[in-house]
Amino acid sequence: MALDTTALNRQMTHFDGRDAIWLFGYGSLIWKVDFPYRERRPAFIHGWSRRFWQGSHDHRGTPEAPGRVATLVRDPGAECHGMAYRITPEVLTPLDVREKNGYLREVVALNFTDGDSAEGLIYLATEENTAFLGDAPLDAIAAQIARAHGPSGPNRDYLLNLAEALRALDVDDPHVSALAQRLA
Repeated sequence: MALDTTALNRQMTHFDGRDAIWLFGYGSLIWKVDFPYRERRPAFIHGWSRRFWQGSHDHRGTPEAPGRVATLVRDPGAECHGMAYRITPEVLTPLDVREKNGYLREVVALNFTDGDSAEGLIYLATEENTAFLGDAPLDAIAAQIARAHGPSGPNRDYLLNLAEALRALDVDDPHVSALAQRLA
């Protein structure tokens, strides 16, 4: 079941009064950049791991047959690599719609691969949202991804595009790699 978080995200005022903010992408925001940005930099966050545990009822699946997309889970000692974008606050309006199926904005500490750091935002889908599917055996997750298709296309394209984007960043993510190998 989908949960539209658009209104909740628009109530969050973490960066009011700023002319630009950093947004960290760890899933489709790495490779599907359909929003304007001022700057783009490889980055990572500490204490999080990327997992295909969030249901997609609106983009990569349907309410009857949800796909699986990336979210983050707390994982002490882990690093999740992705891409950070410096955006103007008004860019959040269309992103709130794009990430509406259970994702909420959260503030995180970003670390750039050149050694700099900054405060930024992530869109996070936790187990409290109704679209959260949670852990499952990798073969079951891969099979669900292989079958799912939604308005944004096949779920497998999401996974394979993410795997390719991580390879281009020279990032090894065992979870994403294992799933991509099962779909190859």
